[in-house]
Amino acid sequence: MSRDTLDTHAARGQRHAIALHGKFERIESHWGQHVIAEMNDHQFRIVRLQGDFLWRTHVESDETYFVFDGELRLDFRDRSLVLRAGEMAVVPKGIEHKPYAADEVKLLLIARRSVDQSGEARWI
Repeated sequence: MSRDTLDTHAARGQRHAIALHGKFERIESHWGQHVIAEMNDHQFRIVRLQGDFLWRTHVESDETYFVFDGELRLDFRDRSLVLRAGEMAVVPKGIEHKPYAADEVKLLLIARRSVDQSGEARWI
């Protein structure tokens, strides 16, 4: 494997450990998404949440929510789901949902690179 290939893997969060605690500490505001790794056409994004977000639907891809710290409520039109630290849920494509966090939540999102999250995700 060439040096350029190794450098590309490292830049995409591959072939080395990623310390999530340190990454979350670098996030200064709520709701902005930060890419920490990629796998195939998916991105691993971390975000700090607090408050209410918008109703949203991803028509072409499922989306995974993994709560690293705190408690997240995912509202659906017919019910709500509460995720606590260490829990995850997959929202199937086409299902309308809305995240809500009464207190700050540290979250790992896994979604296709093409999924619009209402703002450009930045590498961190």
